[in-house]
Amino acid sequence: MLKIKNKICIILILSFVCITQAFAEEKKIALYGQAKYDDDFAHFSYVNADAKKGGRLVMPEYGGFDNFNPFIFKGSASGTVADLIWDSLGVTPTDDIGVVYPLIAKAFEWDETHIDFILDERAQFADGSKVTADDVIFSFDVLINKGAPIYRAYYGDVEKAEKISENRVRFYFREGAKNKELPLILAQLKIFPKKDWISREFDKPSLQIPLGGGPYKIKNFQAGKYIVLERDKNYWAKDLPSRKGFFNFDEIRIDYYQDTTVTLQALFAGNIDVREEYIAKIWATAYDNDLVKSGKVIKKAFEHKNPAVLQHFAINLRKDKFKNKNIRRALDLAFNFDFANEKLFYRAYNRLYSYFTNTGFEATGLPTGLEKEILEQYRDKLDESVFTTPFSLPDNASPEKLRANLKEAVNLFKKAGYEVINGKMRNVETGEPFEFEILSNSANGTTFTRVMLPYIHNLEKIGVKATFRNLEVNVFKNRMDHFDFDVAIMSYRISAMPGNELKEMYGSKAADINGSYNIAGIKNEVVDDLINHIVAADKKEEYAAYIKALDRVLLSEYYVVFQWYSPYNRVGYLNKFGIPEVTEPVGFQPLTWWAKEVK
Repeated sequence: MLKIKNKICIILILSFVCITQAFAEEKKIALYGQAKYDDDFAHFSYVNADAKKGGRLVMPEYGGFDNFNPFIFKGSASGTVADLIWDSLGVTPTDDIGVVYPLIAKAFEWDETHIDFILDERAQFADGSKVTADDVIFSFDVLINKGAPIYRAYYGDVEKAEKISENRVRFYFREGAKNKELPLILAQLKIFPKKDWISREFDKPSLQIPLGGGPYKIKNFQAGKYIVLERDKNYWAKDLPSRKGFFNFDEIRIDYYQDTTVTLQALFAGNIDVREEYIAKIWATAYDNDLVKSGKVIKKAFEHKNPAVLQHFAINLRKDKFKNKNIRRALDLAFNFDFANEKLFYRAYNRLYSYFTNTGFEATGLPTGLEKEILEQYRDKLDESVFTTPFSLPDNASPEKLRANLKEAVNLFKKAGYEVINGKMRNVETGEPFEFEILSNSANGTTFTRVMLPYIHNLEKIGVKATFRNLEVNVFKNRMDHFDFDVAIMSYRISAMPGNELKEMYGSKAADINGSYNIAGIKNEVVDDLINHIVAADKKEEYAAYIKALDRVLLSEYYVVFQWYSPYNRVGYLNKFGIPEVTEPVGFQPLTWWAKEVK
């Protein structure tokens, strides 16, 4: 499903689903008909259903906010808050990503032309008013007509929504649409109360507290500083199997910071309760103190099986200087991950090697079997290397290897029409020096400053001038929304089963939509066609082959410079919480925690 952008990274999570036709009411929408939980399941296995309620959780977010509606293009709003105050039609658990279980919708019925959501008669908003079909239709229509531009493309294969009865809504699929994900996508739709938006405009930022229907309500706030949410003790769904064990704190406070490093001291001072660590050096060195040794602060790495976050340098293809693939590849050769991992990261990371790292859909070696058959259809539009040379990352593990790669980078610039003149890489025809700017946001603190210095130094060796700027979080977001950058440090959460969201990340149409997730501006007809086949694939083998083919095509174009990932969520937290005992790695799940002592 499409998740809301926060201020540090763009978060995207979407599950692929190949749904067998259902002509009777079903209690879930399942991937290939397979689901971990039965229809009469009691609760998800990674929660403590008996966790006591009460207490308070204080967490940090980064940047600021001037709005409570993150579904629009304007303003800055918290996706975390949105997930706590509004519910969706269904729930997809962390340990069963290809399945939707009931929430506002208690059952589902679908075929190849439409899907019906049968609403739970108990479903209500925070004021006690009933959730109706009119609210569901309003929520869909308002996103299409007044939400961020990406929603029009995201729901593009939906023809219309229709009220069948007070508790039944039907979504019709566009004729000819081959999108097996639509039932799952629509199940993730957040439901807003229609009456709450009659007197105000959905598409304009507002700090008027909205009427929600989720487990929490906004209690108070200070714009840009903090938001306090209180648990709705009358939350209608609190005893549903899909909600048991979650949302145990009576109060959740979100404090806003501009720098992740500042929140470490906030944790040690007791000003916040928990923080996720993104900086390897801090994780390795900064927790060696009496608070940790005494057990007052816990340092723990939560293992997960999530796809690797796609953290990368996004190269803006809209700029003429980056249109030549040789130049993009040269920039890749100059980035020395081996040095950064050894000297700066305490060997804590692995290098990303695919757009789908850690999913099982990575394109490795040479294409074979069905993947090769697929790519052969596009041979005249692809670089021959797709078929002859496995993609590989530059090896800069020694000074000799780095020199060789920088020499190759110079040769690639020459192929693109550049020459080193008086120590500067210049365009042979215009004499213009090759210079560019790399942007990050202040929430990253000094992390990328340390990484950028050796990268910039390597670029200087081949006559390229790069400058690095850390922008305030909201300024950075605005620059990205309008594609006002040369190169930017970006992060995406990738679905374990990629699908419809790929159109927003890599599709040509999204490249021209302000605020879209296609930050790099990729426009490639082969990519577009492969994505369409991924979304329409009926068989798992076919689906996997098309994703690997897409990965191989994207890799061959060097649209980004890959960074690194970790198989752990590294978290520091005050020793005052109970945490569910889990049998499988589900990562950092603070909304399943509870307070050990409740006052």
